[in-house]
This record gives sequence, C-alpha cells and structure tokens, in this order.
Amino acid sequence: MENNNQPFQEKTELQRQLGLPETLSIVINRIIGSGIFRTPAPIMLITASVSMFYGVWVLGGVATILGALCYAELVAMMPKAGGPYVFLKAAFPPVVTFLRGWAMFFVSETGAIAAVALFFSENAVSLFHTGPAKYPVALIAIAVVFMLTLFNSYGIKLSGTLQNIFGLAKIAILVLIVATAFSSGINTANFSSEAATAGPSGWAAVIAIFTAMRYSFFAYSGWEGATYVAEEVKNPSRNLPLSLFGGIGIVMLLYLLINSAYINLLGPAKMGTSTSVAVDSMQIAIGSAGALFVIIAIMVNTFSNVNTQIFVKSRTWFAMSRDQLFFRPLSKVHPRYKTPNYSLYAQAVWASVLILFSTTAKSNYEAVIDYFSFTSSVFNVLTFASVFVLRMKYPDIARPYKTFGYPITLIIVILIQLTFMIVTLITAFIPSLLGIALTATGLIYYKFYVPEESKQLKSSMS
Repeated sequence: MENNNQPFQEKTELQRQLGLPETLSIVINRIIGSGIFRTPAPIMLITASVSMFYGVWVLGGVATILGALCYAELVAMMPKAGGPYVFLKAAFPPVVTFLRGWAMFFVSETGAIAAVALFFSENAVSLFHTGPAKYPVALIAIAVVFMLTLFNSYGIKLSGTLQNIFGLAKIAILVLIVATAFSSGINTANFSSEAATAGPSGWAAVIAIFTAMRYSFFAYSGWEGATYVAEEVKNPSRNLPLSLFGGIGIVMLLYLLINSAYINLLGPAKMGTSTSVAVDSMQIAIGSAGALFVIIAIMVNTFSNVNTQIFVKSRTWFAMSRDQLFFRPLSKVHPRYKTPNYSLYAQAVWASVLILFSTTAKSNYEAVIDYFSFTSSVFNVLTFASVFVLRMKYPDIARPYKTFGYPITLIIVILIQLTFMIVTLITAFIPSLLGIALTATGLIYYKFYVPEESKQLKSSMS
C-alpha cells in the first residue's frame, strides 16, 4: 500500500478542514434524525412500563458512551477515513475487514440512510396526503438521497458549515418541544399510574428490554460518524475523542428530556399505539399548529441526518477501494473538490434499491431497521474487540487517548452487544437472515475479484 494509506499516520490526500465545532456537529447531526421522533412508540409498546422504557433509553445511552470510550482510543491512534473499517483492518485478517465493509455497504450503513430518508419522506407526504402512499414516499426518499449526494460532491468546507447550522437547529427544536410539553405542568399520573408500571417481569422483562433496544440503538446510532471522516479533521487525536464524548452527552440528555415530554402529554398507553409520538404530543399541547410544527421539525432533523450520513459514510467505500478491497473506481478523488464522488454515487444507488425493497413490507421504516440490526451487532462486537487485539499486536504504538476503565469498560460493552445480538436474531429472525445472506455474498466477490496482494494486506506502522 501507499505510504499515505497507513492507519497510524495522519498523512492524507484529502483536506483537513474540519475543526472541533464541525466534528461535534457531525456527531449530533448523525445521531439525531428520525429515531427520537419514531422509536419511542415501539419501545413503549414492547416494554409496557415507564420504568422499563427509561431503562431501555438509559441502557442504550450507557452502552453508547462505553462504546465511544473504545472508539476514542482507536480513532486517536488511527485518524484515517473509514471509521470501523480502518480499526478492523489493523486488528484482523483482510477477509474480516472486507466483510465488515461489504456488510456496511449492502446492509447496515446504506440501510440506515434508507430508513431516515423514508421517515423524512413520510412526513413530507403527510403534509399533503392522508392514507397509504408507499410509492410516493419511496420516490421522494430516493430524490432526497440523490439531491444530497450531489450537494456533498462539491467539497468539504461547505458541508462542514452546514453541519454546524443543522446541529444548532436540531438542539433548538428539541428544547422547544420539551419546553412546550411541560409548559402546563407535570402530569404525574402518566408517570405513576398502574398502566405505566405493568410491564413484563423476570426473563420476559429481559427479552422485552433487549428487543426494544433494537430501536434505542438505532436512535443513538451514528455517534461514531466523525470517525468516518478522520482524514478531514484538524488535530484528529484531540478533536475526534472530544466530539464523541461531547456529542453523545448532549444527545443523551436531550433524549431523556424529550421522552419525558412525550410521556407527560400522551401517557404510556397512547404512546405505545402512536404512529408519530412527537406529532401527537404537540397536537395535544397546542393543537394543529403544534402538529404542523413537529412535522416540519422532523423534516429538518431527518433531512440533515441523511445529509450527514451520506457525507461521512461514503468515506468508508473510498477507503476500501483504496485498499483494493472494493470496486476500484470508488477510490477516485475529484481533482478540484477533493471529494470521493464515485463512492458517493454508488452509495446513493444502493440506498435507493433498499428504499424500493422496503415498499414490499408492512412498515417501511421498521422493516429496514430489523434488516440490518443483527449484522451490525456482529461487526460491532468485532470492532470493540479490536481495542484488545491492537493492544496485544501493537503495545508500543502511540495512543493519545486510552479507553477509560479498560478492560472492564470493554467487557461490559461487548456483553451488552452480544446479548442484543442474540435477542435480535430470535425476535427478528427472517430479516436477520436476509442481512446475513447479503453479507455472505461478499465472499464470492472476495474470492474472485480481490487481488491476492490485498488478501495479504497487513497493517503497517511505517
């Protein structure tokens, strides 16, 4: 490999123009999207208990913070484009690295783009149409994906500025919803009634919590977004860890506040059956104007989230192609804008395929989440484990940040992920198998199209 591709060096052909405000905004924008406006309903329905409902959100937040502690060590020592792909490349054999990247492209990461684009489109259509509208929703979602892909092909500086604008707008919107929800006081009955505490118990409660965490994890997903663009961040060993901790902390606090706002207005029973808890909540608070405000707020949040996903995830396919582990044209950088445009457009095409596929399911949004959750969890376990592997392989490499509480932190986060993975396989068996099958197709490409020298790829500190 060329020298500037080595994982432990900061040298890059891309441009380092993103500072701490931009990387912090990327984390916030990447996390806050559709999840907090949609997933509280299925979580409440599954848990049927306010205490368990909060437990799911707190456990998801804690697991996210623990995961960030591990990622901070990895990205500070390897500030290269591609995020988890880079960490696995340094820790495991090339076939593992390849399958992670293949699964990210064909299952998890483009799946997340599709899910959020669909939710944006559902809300856009609801402004003008009531009743089923799967195909218009899908077409608008595809149009949004390609429009934002085009925008991101014109350079990093403008993208970074928009990250800051959207990040501040998202925080302001959520704070305004919370303030409105509690403006008339606290409805204590919604937090303490019998219906709010009648959830499952024993092993049924454990299954319920980890089933519901499929949606909690999705709402928190994207916290690692800044690591994908590590080659475009100034002073990455400092700014990337700070952006992870700061962004996740802000989002976790906002999530707990806004979920309390939903409960205060709707109560657990209405929450569990709501198709849009944010809209229903604000309609109760301030009438039809509130519902319209939330729909617009959701559209702003999800639009910016899709933009951030498209921006950061395209760097993974670029990094894979640069290592000759993916379709070769995707490694090309635009001579003027220094952006991986081939990677951007390939990503848009496959996300559109998944959007069209989702029209065959009863619920587009939940179908996409179920499809990629198990596969993501498998590779998440391997990525976290790479902290331990790399400490064994490269004990003397410079680590600007070391995982707090290691190895206890690492053990806890892996146990949470393993439990979630098993429960997801049980409760979403067919979608999980579909994700596994698409991942396995990568072995065919690996065998016949990946050059032999790339199959012997070894990380180098030189």
